[in-house]
Amino acid sequence: MGKVIKVSWYSVGFDGGDYDDQMITIRYLRGAISVTPTRYIACVFDTVLLQQIEYNIDMLRVGLNTVNRLVRPGRASSIKQLARSCSSTTNQTTEAPAAVPYEWEKVKDSKGPVSLPSHADVVIIGGGAMGCNMLYHLTKLGMTNVILLERDELTSGTSWHSAGLVWNLRTSDVEVDMLVYARNLMESLEAETGIDPGWINNGGLFVANNKVRMDDYRRLHSLGKAYGVESHLLSPEETKKLYPHMFIDDMFPDGGSLYSPRDGTIDPAGYCMALTRGATSRGGKVFTKCIVKGVETTVNDFGTKMITGVRTTLGDVTTNAIVNCTGVWAPMLGKMAGVTVPQVAMRHAYVVTEKIEGIQNMPNSRDHDASVYLKLQGDALSVGGYEPNPIFWDDVKEDFAFSLFELDWDVFGHNIMGAMHRVPIIEQTGIKSTVCGPESFTADHRPLLGEATEVRGFYHASGFNSGGLMFSGGCARELSRWIADGRPNLDMYNYDIRRFTTRLTGNDRWVRERSHESYNKNYSILFPHDQPLAARNTRTDALYQTMVDAGCVFEERQGWERPGYFNKDGPAPPLEYDYYGYYDNQKHEDNKYFDKLKEEYNFDFPPCHEQIEHECLTCRESVAVFNMSYFGKYYLTGPDAQKAADWIFSNNMQKKAGSTVYTCMLHKYGGIQADLTVSVLEPGSGGPHDPAFEGSGFYVAVGGGVAQYTYSHILDILQDNQFNCQLTDLSDDMGMISIQGPNSRAVMSALSDTDFSNEAFPFSTHKVIKIGGHSVRAMRLSFVGELGWELHMPNDACVEIYKAVMAAGEKYGIVNGGYRALDSLSLEKGYKLWTTDIRTDDLPLEAGLAFTCKLKSETPFLGREQLIEQKQKGMKKRLVTFTIDEHVPLHSLESVWRDGEVVGFLRRADYAFSLGKSFGVGYISNPSGEPITTDFIKSGNYEIDHMGEMYKAKMYLKSPFDPSNKRVKGVYDEALPIRQ
Repeated sequence: MGKVIKVSWYSVGFDGGDYDDQMITIRYLRGAISVTPTRYIACVFDTVLLQQIEYNIDMLRVGLNTVNRLVRPGRASSIKQLARSCSSTTNQTTEAPAAVPYEWEKVKDSKGPVSLPSHADVVIIGGGAMGCNMLYHLTKLGMTNVILLERDELTSGTSWHSAGLVWNLRTSDVEVDMLVYARNLMESLEAETGIDPGWINNGGLFVANNKVRMDDYRRLHSLGKAYGVESHLLSPEETKKLYPHMFIDDMFPDGGSLYSPRDGTIDPAGYCMALTRGATSRGGKVFTKCIVKGVETTVNDFGTKMITGVRTTLGDVTTNAIVNCTGVWAPMLGKMAGVTVPQVAMRHAYVVTEKIEGIQNMPNSRDHDASVYLKLQGDALSVGGYEPNPIFWDDVKEDFAFSLFELDWDVFGHNIMGAMHRVPIIEQTGIKSTVCGPESFTADHRPLLGEATEVRGFYHASGFNSGGLMFSGGCARELSRWIADGRPNLDMYNYDIRRFTTRLTGNDRWVRERSHESYNKNYSILFPHDQPLAARNTRTDALYQTMVDAGCVFEERQGWERPGYFNKDGPAPPLEYDYYGYYDNQKHEDNKYFDKLKEEYNFDFPPCHEQIEHECLTCRESVAVFNMSYFGKYYLTGPDAQKAADWIFSNNMQKKAGSTVYTCMLHKYGGIQADLTVSVLEPGSGGPHDPAFEGSGFYVAVGGGVAQYTYSHILDILQDNQFNCQLTDLSDDMGMISIQGPNSRAVMSALSDTDFSNEAFPFSTHKVIKIGGHSVRAMRLSFVGELGWELHMPNDACVEIYKAVMAAGEKYGIVNGGYRALDSLSLEKGYKLWTTDIRTDDLPLEAGLAFTCKLKSETPFLGREQLIEQKQKGMKKRLVTFTIDEHVPLHSLESVWRDGEVVGFLRRADYAFSLGKSFGVGYISNPSGEPITTDFIKSGNYEIDHMGEMYKAKMYLKSPFDPSNKRVKGVYDEALPIRQ
C-alpha cells in the first residue's frame, strides 16, 4: 500500500538562503520521499516551523512522534534524512484497505491574496489541471485580471489521482497538434517558472496482436510524419529488446508495435504548481477554500442571457466570463447558471504494483485490444484501463476532495488480466496500492469546450474522459484564445459544446448511454464508418420506417438517423442499447445492424462496396433519390434580415426572390464556419416550407450534423450586431429528398405540371410547386454534380411524395442512395464537406472557394479584410486532389509527400467509382514556410504514405471529374471515364 506524509510549512530556510516563496511538492511512496523541484532534496533545514500534520484514515501516514522527532525546531535535518527515517518507520503505520501512491501539499508563505477582488475579467472555477492551465494561458495572452477559485486545494478533485500519461499520436490532426504543444509545454515549464512539473520522457509503446490493429498504428505513424512526431514501427523481436518483460508470442508478426520515444508522464501536482507559478508571476490570482454559491446572470433588451458575476463564501465578484473547470462537478456549476453540462461521472481505477526488477526506464505501454495500459512508476508499474462495465457515480458528492472509492475487483479484473498476459511478471508481483477515483465522460469521448448555448459568457471546460492531464494544455491554449479574442486558432468543432443540439444535451438517456459506450470503446479502433450502438433512434424523420423497409443501414449524426447505404438482405435497423450485456441487460442475440458494422472492422474495401458502387453509378447514369431530411432548416426573417444576410454570408445575397446561393459563413479571421445554401424568399402561404413573414426572408439549409453549430454561429452574430430579425428553426417540421441524375428531369416532369427545362427552371433557383396535391418547395441544386432537384416539404407529405417519386422513376431503374454514396459522389466531383475538406482553420481562397466570396463588390461581410490580405500576401497552403492507380482503399490521414518531403496529409478520402480510382483531398504547403504557388504545386512528384507503403499519386488542382460542369447543366455528351 502507498504511504503519504502531508506536512505544510509556512516558512522554510535552506542553508541560510531565503526560499520561503518556493512551492515544493513532497511525495511519500514505497518508503521513499521524492521532492519537486529535485534540487531541494539535499538542502538542510536551519529552522522549520511545523504548521500542521494531517491524517486521513484512508491513507497511510508516518506517525506523529516520528515527524515531530525529525522536524522539531532547531534540529538541522535534510529531506534526504527525513526520507531515510520515514522508510525505517514503515512498520509503525497502520494500513488501510485503500490507498493512493502519493498526495501533495504546497509549501509556501502566507503572503497570498486574502480577499477576492470585486471584479475580474475572467473567473476560472476549479483548480485542477484544466483550471491551472487556463490561468496560465490567459495570463500569457496578457489578461492579468484573472482569478482561479478552488473550493478545497489545487488538484483536490480528479487531477490529483490522475495516472498522468502523455501520448503524442492520435487519429486526429487537431489532437496531435495540441498534444505536441502540451508535451513541449511540460518540458519547458521548469526553465520558465523554476518549478519542476514532474515531466518524465520515457517514451510510449502501442502493442498490436493482429493485422487490423497494426494497420491502425501505421495510420498513426503516417499522420505523425506530417507533424514531425517521431515514431517507429517495431517487430516483435525489436519490441522485446526494448521491453524485455513483455510477452510477444501473440504479437502480429508483420509489425508488432508502434514506439513513440517522445511520449511520457507528467506529475499532476508538479504540473499544476508550475502552471500557477507562471500565472501568478504575470498577475493571475489563486483563491483556495473558496466555494462558489451562485452564478449571476442578466437578460439584455434583445433577450440574450449573459453572465454578470459569481457569489462565493469569500465574497462576490462581478465578471462577464466564467470558465467551468470543475471536472466531475461541472453539471452542478452549470445548473447554477441554467446551463446543461452533458457528461456522466464514473469510477475509474488503476493499481500500483510492488517493485519489479528491471522495469526502470521502460516506456509506458498500451495493449489496446486488452484495454489496458502499463505506466512506469519508478521501479514499479501502474496498471489501468477501460473495463466494459464501469460503475456510474450517480450521486456526485459536493465535498470529495482527495477522496477515493473502494476498488471493485470484479470490475477491474478485466484490466489486470490483460496486464498479466502482456507483462507476465505482474502475476508474480504484489499490488502495493489501489486508486479508484471519479472521472467525467462524454457522449463522443471528447471534451466539452466553448461558450454555452444557453448563456453568453459561460465557458465549458470539462468532460475530459480521463485525459485531462494530457489534453488540458492544448485545450486551455485554444479556449484562452477563444475567450480573449473571440475564437480559437485551431478547428475546435469536435470539442465545441455547440456540436450538440440542445435536444440531445438535455436527453438523459442519450447522454448516459453514449457516455457508457464511449468509455467502453475508449481503446477501440476508430474505423472510418463505425457507428454507435447507444441511444439510437433518438431523432427520426418522417421517412424513417419507409427507409427501414427499403433495407436501409443507417448512420447516426447528432441523434438523427440518416441513410448510410441500402442492404439487399432486408431490414437491419439499430436496436435498443443493450449495454453490451452488462448491468443485468440481455445482450441482443440477433443484431443485424451490429453485424453490418462489424463487417467493416478493418481497413479493406468493405462487403457493401459493391452496393455503394451501384448507388453511385445509377445516380451518374440514370437517377437516384437521397433522403436528406436530417438537414438543419432555418428561416432568417425580419426588417434587418437583408442586412444580416449580407454581413453573415460571404456570397452575394443581393438576389431576387427565387434565387438559391451556395455560400460560406466566415469568422472574423476569414476561416470557414460553415458552407450552406441560402434561398431568397418572398412571403408565402404560411406552411413550414412556405412561411409568411414581414420584411426580408431567407431559407437556410445546412447538413444536420453541424446544424446546431451553424444555428449558434448565426444567432451569436445577430445578438452581437443587434440585428432586428428572427432565426426560426423548423428542422423537425420538414422533410427533404434529393432526386439526382440524368433522368431526374423526366421523373420530376412525371410528378408535376411545372416546366423543369433549363430556361424555365435554371440551376440555383427554387419554386413552390404542387406534387400529388401537396405544396412543396423544389430547388434545382446538386450535392453530387448531376442534374437534379431537392424537394422540401411538410412532414405529413413526405411518405406520399417519396412513393410518387419511386413510382415515377421505376422505369428508369431509380434507386435509393445513402450518404456513403453521396459522400463518394461529392468528393469525386470536387464538392467540399465541412468538418473535413473545409474547417474553421481554412480560408475560402485556400480551399478553392473564392467564388463564394463577394470580394469584387463593396458590400462588407464578416472576414472580408482577412481574405483581401491573404490575396495580397499569398496563401501558405492549398487544397488539392490526388488519385492513385493501385486498387487499395484510402481513408484520410495519410501523409502526402512531394519530392521526398512531407507536405501535408489527406483530409478526406474515398473511392471514386466513376473514375475507378481511390481518391483523396488534402492541403499541401511549402516546407520552407514560403507562400505556396501554382508552380510549386505543379512541379513536384507526389506520393501517398498508406499503411507504411508509398504509392505514386497524381495531383490535380481541380477534380478531374466533369471539370467543365456540364452534368449539372443537364449536358450529358460524354460517357463516364470507367465506360470509356
